[in-house]
Amino acid sequence: MGKIGVIAGLGLVAILGLSCVGGYNKLVGLDQAVDAQWAQVENAYQRRADLVPNLVETVKGAAKFEKDTFTAVTQARAQVGQVTAQATEKIANDPEALKRFQQAQDGLSSALSRLLVVSERYPDLKATQGFRDLQVQLEGTENRIAVERMRFNEAAQAFNTTRNRFPTVLIASLFGSKFHEKAYFQAQAGAATAPHVQF
Repeated sequence: MGKIGVIAGLGLVAILGLSCVGGYNKLVGLDQAVDAQWAQVENAYQRRADLVPNLVETVKGAAKFEKDTFTAVTQARAQVGQVTAQATEKIANDPEALKRFQQAQDGLSSALSRLLVVSERYPDLKATQGFRDLQVQLEGTENRIAVERMRFNEAAQAFNTTRNRFPTVLIASLFGSKFHEKAYFQAQAGAATAPHVQF
C-alpha cells in the first residue's frame, strides 16, 4: 500500500510539473506573439511617419501661407518620435505607455487631417500626380495601421484569456511581472459619435 501511495504521489507531481511547464511555455509563446504583433503596429506607424515629410513638402510648395498647419504636423511627428523612443520597450505590458503612444499618434492623425483640409483649398496641388500618389499611400498606410492594431488587440486578447484561465493564472503569478496582462488599443475619444455632415 505504501509503494502505491508513493508511486501515485510521484505521478501526481509529474503531472503537475508537466502542466506547469506546458502552461509556462504557452504563455511564453503567446507573449512573443504579442511582441511580434506590436512590432507590426510600429512598422505601420513608421511607414506613416516616413510619408509625412514628403507630404508636407509637397503641400508646402503650393500652400506657402499655411505655416501654422505645417508647424502642427511637424510638432506632432516629433512628439510621436519622442513617445515611440520612450515607449516601445514592452509597451504592451504598460497601459499608461500605450496610452501615451496612442495619444501622440492621434495627435499626428489630427494634424494630418488638417493638412489634407488645407490641400483642398489648392486645386493645382490636388491635380499633381505626386500629391495624389502620396495621398493614396497615406490612405493605404492608415488602413494598414487599423489592421495591425486590430491584430495586436487579438494577440493581446489571446494572451490575456490564456493567462487568466485556471490553472495558468497560478503559473503566471509565480513569475511576477513577466506575464502581466497586455493592454489594448482603445478608440480615439469621440470616435463613437457619428460626424455631422452638412451639405
